[in-house]
Amino acid sequence: MFEVLVFVYENYWRGDACPELQQLGRKLSAHGFEADEINDALVWLDGLNLAAQNTQLSPELEEPPAEMPQQAATSMRVYSVAEQDHLGAECLGFVSFLESSGVLPAPMREIVMDRAMAAPGGPVPLDDLKIIVLMVYWSFGEEPDALVLDELCDDVEFRVAH
Repeated sequence: MFEVLVFVYENYWRGDACPELQQLGRKLSAHGFEADEINDALVWLDGLNLAAQNTQLSPELEEPPAEMPQQAATSMRVYSVAEQDHLGAECLGFVSFLESSGVLPAPMREIVMDRAMAAPGGPVPLDDLKIIVLMVYWSFGEEPDALVLDELCDDVEFRVAH
């Protein structure tokens, strides 16, 4: 599934440039992806689209609707046992790093968590979580800044420590 998501990210730079899911499925099939991978990715992307459409990143509303409570600056996210098991310490640490760095606002973090929990298998490898984070940015038509993009796309295995 993640190979399909990478293909979608690379070929449709913004989420709004991506074709409808049915047409996307045909294009992915034409590029040689297997039907199971395509189906998993399309279901996952549908969930991402739904989450992105129902999320507001900037506090433009003076008063949010009652069903959308806002997170206080002093609040702390507590991960459920299921989230801890499915993501593992490395992925949760990375999410915490992005959030504390100020590059992953709470609404986007929640979508990352939702889509990570929707990923098959477990625990989710860090490289797959990075793809999920990229896809969440992509769904909002946002591009992470260069340092974040480098952290998400760079293979740390080949980095040289100075």
